Amino acid sequence: MTADNGLASLNRRLKAIPKAAREAVQPALKKAGDDLAKDVAHLAERARDSGDLIKSIAVTTAGNQTPPYSQPGGGQVVPENQVLVTVGNTAVRYGHMVEYGTAPHENRGEFAGTQHPGTEAQPFFWPAFRLNRKKLANRIKRAVGKAVKSEVKAK
Repeated sequence: MTADNGLASLNRRLKAIPKAAREAVQPALKKAGDDLAKDVAHLAERARDSGDLIKSIAVTTAGNQTPPYSQPGGGQVVPENQVLVTVGNTAVRYGHMVEYGTAPHENRGEFAGTQHPGTEAQPFFWPAFRLNRKKLANRIKRAVGKAVKSEVKAK
């Protein structure tokens, strides 16, 4: 599979589809994003401290901007035919540190000079993505197929 998981190929195919059919796919994209966000939140439960990380999980649809400082892709406008699931916002900037962990290091700031032992990775985002990838892609493909068929019948 390509580095973009076939996204460029999918976008080329979607551009060839009439606008009405593309619009008909938007609910499937939103549902796919919502399902992924639900599973990301479920896997993030084991890392729960205050619950702010889970509350920061957002689904952003085409034409809207992702929350600032969210991972992956904070503060960007979502292109047509896409939905983005992100974690983090201006108050929660540590999602990547929970996902990947941190190495031991010397603290700065208020605790300057002290040693931080590091934290163990508690993956929640990418495991949820990998678990859902095929199911969500198939849902979107079915919606595209249905939209194209209904567009062909309408002509």
